[in-house]
Amino acid sequence: MGNEGGFRIRTATKADRAAIQEVNVAAYIQYAEIMPLDIWESYKENILEVTANIGGPAEQIVAEMDGAIVGSVLIFPEGSAMDEGDDEVLRRKWPEIRLLAVAPSARGKGIGAALTKECSWRARESGVATITLNTLDIMPVALRMYAQLGFVRIRASD
Repeated sequence: MGNEGGFRIRTATKADRAAIQEVNVAAYIQYAEIMPLDIWESYKENILEVTANIGGPAEQIVAEMDGAIVGSVLIFPEGSAMDEGDDEVLRRKWPEIRLLAVAPSARGKGIGAALTKECSWRARESGVATITLNTLDIMPVALRMYAQLGFVRIRASD
């Protein structure tokens, strides 16, 4: 957890919940214009639900600049539940990065890359060599950043 580029990366606390949710909605609202309204509303509700669970199975990490939360990310541990079906719980094979968000006003400062690197570092520290994430083709900036950081797209997972 460092202080680079005028921002600091740290583990989130319960006191950060409202700011994290605000940053996430602000970061993802640009996709509301290209999604059908009902899909955007469902996506937004999922963002709020997942980011409300500070202290849950995922580690929540934030970027702070000038005392304000300007970015956040979740890292779910290997073996944590992904999705509950009717008969069984699907579990993550590797740690997974989810909901990387950077406030629009703080973009272009390396915050997204720093949060992603922090997730990778934490995964390595836990003894895991592989980390996964999901993103969408409608997020070209994220796709480029992840490729620059060495992530490889697995088209069979699309």
